[in-house]
Amino acid sequence: MHPSLSVIRKRSDFLAANRGLRVARPGFVLLANPNGGKGKRFGITVTKKIGNAVVRNRMKRRFRELLWAALPEQGLPDHDHILIGREGGVERDFATLKDELSAALARASEGKGDRPRPPRHQRSRRA
Repeated sequence: MHPSLSVIRKRSDFLAANRGLRVARPGFVLLANPNGGKGKRFGITVTKKIGNAVVRNRMKRRFRELLWAALPEQGLPDHDHILIGREGGVERDFATLKDELSAALARASEGKGDRPRPPRHQRSRRA
């Protein structure tokens, strides 16, 4: 691993990143959020919707390699970078994923994210 990168492990950091920029690509969604001077950090999320443990772990290994290669040069300084695996991301060609990540990081560095997702559910308020 690159010395300037650290791994995000706390749920609160993942939830905080969800408030940042979101750039969707066919194989993954990139979240980028300022972290207040903690350096370049990354995290990976692959839900059980994607497949069994073997498939999910393979996807995480591929994402880890992509991030190690791309973040030191292309990553946003003092930002958290989260990759969320999408259906079909495992079958995608590694070179294609690499190009998509470069494009997504470039878009995030320009401050151009995709529109935010609507909230999943609203809690009813009692009067």
